[in-house]
Amino acid sequence: MKPINDRVVVKAAPAEEKTSGGIIIPDTAKEKPQRGEVIAVGPGKDGIAMTVSVGDAVLYGKYAGQEVTLEGTDYLIMREDDILVIV
Repeated sequence: MKPINDRVVVKAAPAEEKTSGGIIIPDTAKEKPQRGEVIAVGPGKDGIAMTVSVGDAVLYGKYAGQEVTLEGTDYLIMREDDILVIV
């Protein structure tokens, strides 16, 4: 996958399966992860270079991006503006 303009492809981190106290969280109660790894980065838009790069760990908004499944793996395609911070 090669994103265009200011788009970024992110592989979401797996949802937490246990709490810090050791309680197992059922699938219906798991929250959507807000952390992931950048897999691909577009060239930028209007001559503005991209801030993130491939391999960066990032935090993004809860409802950011479009979910896509490719070869059995889930990815998010989002604008660079949807990324809140590089960890």
